[in-house]
Parts: sequence; structure tokens; C-alpha cells
Amino acid sequence: MKYVALVYYQERIINAMTDQEWHDLNQECVAGVERLSAQGNYVTGQPLQPVDTATTVRVRNEEVLITDGPFAETKEQLAGFYLLEARDLNEAIQLASRIPPARFGSIEVRPARELPPKD
Repeated sequence: MKYVALVYYQERIINAMTDQEWHDLNQECVAGVERLSAQGNYVTGQPLQPVDTATTVRVRNEEVLITDGPFAETKEQLAGFYLLEARDLNEAIQLASRIPPARFGSIEVRPARELPPKD
């Protein structure tokens, strides 16, 4: 079964890192992806640009509404995602617990669902 692991952290903590600390964290993430890939648990994933680059799109009464920034102001910002293959939720949680940014924020684990085939 596929699970999405959404990575959240406070950008102010990341922004306060030295260049070396940021580099080391990224290298940990690369090594983690390599480990997950070797185990057959990594499907795909991607880090995101900082929250100040976000644009939120809504459609109301057929009108497209655009807002700079994320949908909601929150303490932690969405920083990226991993799509994992796991036997069950317990394994997905165990895998997510080893995602390095979990030390600075949180990882939301959610089962992915398939859309029904087109009629």
C-alpha cells in the first residue's frame, strides 16, 4: 500500500542553520532516500521551495482566485513529501520516523487513495 509522508517544519529553524548544518541535513535526506530505495519502500518524493514562493488557487462560482502564500498560516510549513510503499500503517510510521527533518518538525503519514477508473 502507498502512504504519503508529508514533511513539516518551522522554516525559521531551518533558516537559522549554518550552511554546513543545512548541507548535512540534505545529505542525511539523500542517504535516507537511498536506504528507502534499496529496501523497496521509496516510490518518489520532492522537497519544496520555501513557503514564500507558494501561490494558493481557489475557484468559486467559476471565478479563479489567486492568493500569494500558503492556504493557511501555521506554525510549521509543508517542506516536501515522500511517497512510500509499506505493508501497513505501522511500517509507514516506522519508515517516516527515520526521515531526518522529523527532528525539527513533524511527518504526517496518510494512506494514498486511487481514483476510480474513468467511465
